[in-house]
Amino acid sequence: MPGPSRAVDESPPEFLRLAGNALRWRLLSELARSDRRVSELTTLLDQPQNVVSYHLGRLRAGGLVSMRRSSADGRDSYYFLDLARCREQLAATGAALHPGLVLTAAPATRSASLARGRRTQRKRVLFLCTGNSARSQIAEAFLRRDSDGRLDVFSAGSHPKPVHPNAVRVMRGYGLDLTGHRSKHVDEFAGLRLDLVITLCDKVREVRSEFRGHPDFVHWSIPDPAAAADGRAGQPAFRAVAADLDTRVRFLALAIAAPAPTAPPRKIGDRA
Repeated sequence: MPGPSRAVDESPPEFLRLAGNALRWRLLSELARSDRRVSELTTLLDQPQNVVSYHLGRLRAGGLVSMRRSSADGRDSYYFLDLARCREQLAATGAALHPGLVLTAAPATRSASLARGRRTQRKRVLFLCTGNSARSQIAEAFLRRDSDGRLDVFSAGSHPKPVHPNAVRVMRGYGLDLTGHRSKHVDEFAGLRLDLVITLCDKVREVRSEFRGHPDFVHWSIPDPAAAADGRAGQPAFRAVAADLDTRVRFLALAIAAPAPTAPPRKIGDRA
């Protein structure tokens, strides 16, 4: 005799419930491109602050978005997207619908093969922070690794300092050698055509207004690891920053290699 039937949860996966709302999708799309403050998101989405804050709260509760206090103004905060978490949730969403829709990681040669087809579209990317001693040096090294030479990658600082020894130590763990790298002032790149400017320091982002007008300006709110304890005691902060940048840069390299989307923007709906 058959046993009692078990209830089946037929509700949509959490990612669909979160991202299926048009306004939250717009928030995810904006944060996929750049870390943002609430005031910026309200302007970009043309929505009142309480509405934007509500939906950001939903996305934070779902683990897709996180918040970090600004190092330039502690009264303000930057919101950023957890791309790795989104990838996991998308994979789970596909699997919940059909086993054949399980997402698999792109082959390691994907970006390289796309690069060979785009040699004529070589782009220039500049990473910018305050001292050009750690964060921007680390990001530059990662993007050089992941772009297979198809990009011209630079880094600079508004107030350059020597490359930090902990940055050199931590990057050795990734097989990347920063020995001999020098810090550079951002003015060295004045007049150079840049396709992408990425600021990693809240202070630089909010003070160097000329970059906010750049046609392709991105901000990653990354804490300064040198602000932690110096010497080898400060290495955990450098390891955390390197891990964060490793993930962000891997996604950036794939985004640069991918074809530009052509889908029209969706209309923002009401609160869900």
